Amino acid sequence: MKKRTLGIFATVMAFNTLLAKAAWAGGKKASDLVVVADTRLINSEIMRYFADLYNTNILLFAVWAVVLTAVMGCVLGWLMDKVMERTGIDLHSRKIVEH
Repeated sequence: MKKRTLGIFATVMAFNTLLAKAAWAGGKKASDLVVVADTRLINSEIMRYFADLYNTNILLFAVWAVVLTAVMGCVLGWLMDKVMERTGIDLHSRKIVEH
């Protein structure tokens, strides 16, 4: 009985999988998807520069994104270091007490 139930369950699962694959393959062929930044309503020059850069040279845009992310991380780290100094927490001379 257990073997028969397992066989029925396996058959139902296989049918369910095949039915889902048939449904996914039933649509029309997708056309190429083009992703661009819409520059029609951008007033700021710097935003227009980055939008045009995104549309024309994605590699240079990626380099800019990496550089700006690193710069923002450094500025936030420096700013948090100053805030910690103001609160009295000294992060420069940490003594290791775990060992």
